[in-house]
Amino acid sequence: MNRSNFFLLTAMFLAISGSALAETPSKAEYKTAKEAIEAQYKVDKTACASMSGNVKDICIEEAKGRESVAKAELKAKYEPSNEARYEVLAAKADAAYEVAKEKCDDLSGDAKRACNKEAKSTHEAALAEAKSSEKTAEARQDAASSKR
Repeated sequence: MNRSNFFLLTAMFLAISGSALAETPSKAEYKTAKEAIEAQYKVDKTACASMSGNVKDICIEEAKGRESVAKAELKAKYEPSNEARYEVLAAKADAAYEVAKEKCDDLSGDAKRACNKEAKSTHEAALAEAKSSEKTAEARQDAASSKR
């Protein structure tokens, strides 16, 4: 993909994402936005190529995380549901966890073990919070539909 096509796709994605907060994108808009996310990931990953060592690994995990979160957010917009909103929160938690694990690799010994343990604990708490939010949203929907 050449640079001008990338910028066009990015502009289209931004226009789509900002144009209709409450509207569900069409299948074509969804596909275009997904392609823009994938193109951005390639750009982000290419930017990591000039780095080395663990800094490069962290950069790549950050790029993967941004792509994963963006795709989950797009899917949640395309197919809105409590489960889709959960998937967004889970993608954010997973991305943060992967980056945190890479950052722990800079450490050694007890400090590394503690860092990994904290990263795992934070990840599990974030996933539990996401699941709780999903259950709360489902309960609210059930309560609202039973009032009708």
